Amino acid sequence: MSSRRTFIHQSATLGAAAMVAPSISFGSPFKAANDKLQIGIIGLGLRGANHLQNALKRDDVMVTAIADVDPARIVIAQKAIAEAGGKPAKVFGKNDLDYRNLLALREVDAVLIATPWLWHTRMSVDAMKAGKYAGVEVSAAGTLEECWDLVNTHEQTGTHLMLLENVNYRRDIMAVLNMVREGVFGEMLHYRCGYQHDLRHVKFNDGKQPYGGGVEFGEKAISEAKWRTQHSVTRNADVYPTHGLGPVAAMANINRGNRFISMSSHATKAVGLHKYIVDKGGADHPNAKVRFKQGDIITSTIETAMGETILITHDCNSPRPYSLGFRVQGAKGLWEKDGDRIYIEGQSEPHRWDKSEPWLEKYDHPLWKQYGAYAEGAGHGGMDFFVLHAFVNAAKANVAPPIDVYDAAAWSAVTPLSELSIENNGSAQDFPDFTRGQWIKRAPYPWITNPY
Repeated sequence: MSSRRTFIHQSATLGAAAMVAPSISFGSPFKAANDKLQIGIIGLGLRGANHLQNALKRDDVMVTAIADVDPARIVIAQKAIAEAGGKPAKVFGKNDLDYRNLLALREVDAVLIATPWLWHTRMSVDAMKAGKYAGVEVSAAGTLEECWDLVNTHEQTGTHLMLLENVNYRRDIMAVLNMVREGVFGEMLHYRCGYQHDLRHVKFNDGKQPYGGGVEFGEKAISEAKWRTQHSVTRNADVYPTHGLGPVAAMANINRGNRFISMSSHATKAVGLHKYIVDKGGADHPNAKVRFKQGDIITSTIETAMGETILITHDCNSPRPYSLGFRVQGAKGLWEKDGDRIYIEGQSEPHRWDKSEPWLEKYDHPLWKQYGAYAEGAGHGGMDFFVLHAFVNAAKANVAPPIDVYDAAAWSAVTPLSELSIENNGSAQDFPDFTRGQWIKRAPYPWITNPY
């Protein structure tokens, strides 16, 4: 078997060519120095470090610049680059805006943005204005204005942006996507998804343990607890929708023959985070006086132009096992991830579930069958290999990525629209059409048949 590096080098060239035909690039075709994509990474926390490690395994990428305001993260990153045999990257971290000096470098062709949420849109806009192909972590935006900022900047500059939603590349998700495309479920009716993940140990961290377990957030905390928990104090909204919504949006052809029309959201009362503080730190702990605005469970229902419904759940503040809660249902059958079960009329025993595994093996996506071994160790069960691979190939060809700026805007818009709906007693909120009517004729997601 050829090495992982050999595969990446060969498939990058083939993949880039495969994406040129269905895409339109407003800028000049990109030509990397020595056929290598020169990448800058902005944000070197846990997620940024993961992107760095995967990028360093590729022989068609050079990490030429890094940015983070935490000196300790810079040291860790430079060590990883040195261990991979690379040259030290240029460093930017003097202040919050020093990343703009990274964007001014000629030796940076593309950037990966993995910073706290509030910086995602600003940095993405700055990157596109600087002519850098941008990849941004989820969610891409927190307000409707920011969603439009992303779209408008892309259209004004012709520079592309990819939302780095890795769950779209999960093996079972791509198999179910194949089933949807081949009509196994019949005409599609309904989807269920969400982000259901006990993150209390992430949202509170006092630094006394390696990761999690504390009762502090903000300046006294470390890692994500420095910034993530504050969103639960100030916003009653689904602040993290895309891990669940992205995969079903692809199945429903959102922005490509279909679109989100309206959404209604409701929230339970907020109990979980306060209880966690009291249980861990006692009723007299200063944080026990914090009033959390975000409901423990937020439920949103989206209606699409083609008549399907999508149910999204955000549930991160209470004890529970991890689940994205997937359900994909058509007129002939359905798949549910919880329980790993499936039912197909005429093929399953009436009124009895089948195990999912045989079906998923039968409809395994060709990319996973052929390249799954190369994705081992890339993070999140191999998904991170595929999402970075798609980004690199799209950037080298300077074409629209598989998950583009219109997807980034539409999927991220769930956050502000859920907030508005909850504030107005669950009233339906109209979804903006970020494609300005082009959804009617836009081609299907390129990675449905060949993501590269």
